[in-house]
Amino acid sequence: MRLRVVFDTNVVLSALVFTGGRLDWLRRHWQLEEAVPLVSRYTTDELLRILAYPRFKLTMERQIHLLADYLPFCERVVTDEAFPIPCRDPKDQPLLDLAQSGKADVLVTGDDDLLTLARQTAFLIETPEEYRRRVAGE
Repeated sequence: MRLRVVFDTNVVLSALVFTGGRLDWLRRHWQLEEAVPLVSRYTTDELLRILAYPRFKLTMERQIHLLADYLPFCERVVTDEAFPIPCRDPKDQPLLDLAQSGKADVLVTGDDDLLTLARQTAFLIETPEEYRRRVAGE
């Protein structure tokens, strides 16, 4: 059974944009269907917005190519179930709502505001390194 995973947008961005970086393995992970990435309208819109940031200097063609390396492997979830504990950063609440609504097994993030909620959720909240070690059986 594949894990249902919410990847924080910054985690997805690092995996897609920084080829050869420390999160490059995640791209292969979801493309080999070892996990089902969950996305919502909010997280998809956020990814589209961030890929267009001038500092990344990505052409529209490159942005589309990067999205094609991720979105076809994702399951879209309607976030109709709010996570009961408010996050101290309201901008992170949509990730918790997505994990709750999508019945995620894990939320993968490097964000301390989300990591502080670990053990208070029905799903795991892990850093990318913790997630890598767990799925690799280390």
